[in-house]
Amino acid sequence: MNLFVSLKYLVALDDHKHFGRAALACHVTQPALSNALRALEESYGTAIVKRGRSFAGFTEEGERVLASARRMLHEQELLQQELDSRSGSPCGNLLIGSVPTAMPIAARFVARLQALHPGIRPTLRSMSSVELEAGLENLALDLALGYTERMEQSRAQLRVLPQYTEHYFLLQQAPAEQISGLQIGTEMRWQEAAGLPLCLLSAEMHNRRIVDRAFAEAGATNVQAAIESNSTVTLVACVVAGQVSSVLPGALLGELQAYGPSTCGLQARPLVAPQVAVPIALMLHQGSRPSRTLETALALAEDPAWLAEAAQHSGLLQGAER
Repeated sequence: MNLFVSLKYLVALDDHKHFGRAALACHVTQPALSNALRALEESYGTAIVKRGRSFAGFTEEGERVLASARRMLHEQELLQQELDSRSGSPCGNLLIGSVPTAMPIAARFVARLQALHPGIRPTLRSMSSVELEAGLENLALDLALGYTERMEQSRAQLRVLPQYTEHYFLLQQAPAEQISGLQIGTEMRWQEAAGLPLCLLSAEMHNRRIVDRAFAEAGATNVQAAIESNSTVTLVACVVAGQVSSVLPGALLGELQAYGPSTCGLQARPLVAPQVAVPIALMLHQGSRPSRTLETALALAEDPAWLAEAAQHSGLLQGAER
């Protein structure tokens, strides 16, 4: 039995909560993954996985093995990066999570990082705020891009690197056909937006709480979404295909604006009364020793040129009317 391989299978099972999906992620067959986990149980002399017709979680002993597995794999990755990297040339994996509304900025970040340091292999995942915090706490993530206002709710000791500020717009179909890209319309009050049929992120997403809070502050309580989804792509698609509007941050709409003619027929209107500005930051676990790739990512995260780029592609859209 290869211990590190078996531990990777165990962590994959925790990440995917499904034997088949964990096997696919590890590029092995499901029987091979199951056999490796049984061998791990025999080696430790205890049951690790609760088995039924489907994955049912881990035993109490299994949770301890899982926590140790993550620490061991983390240390193994640190060692491998030290051995593979040369001065100024970091090599290795870097796992970054981002809330869906910040994915355009996260994508720019990993693309710039990889272009500057080709030896770094970033993986970027779209995750909820709860998943980000859990991932940082159990060392499943190296870095997370999310809402700093959730810091008070997190049990983990996190280091925070501010990146940009999120501003909100109503995305709707434009009143007339246009030949240019995304049209920037006049301001709209949150209370007025509350009366429209809306497609919003679902309740488990922290962004939805921000939106609901803004509606409540505007005097619009119990706003009911016509359509809900945990995907920002779905929100935009529903606005394009149907008769609904959506509330989205400038970073997402900035990406639409960049596609020019393909966004014909849509307009974004700045939402006011109240003015909502939400800080977004990169976060990492304060207590963990950073890898070579993470150290390099942190240097980029604090670089003035990168922060200027993030600000340029987030927040207020260019050409917004006042």
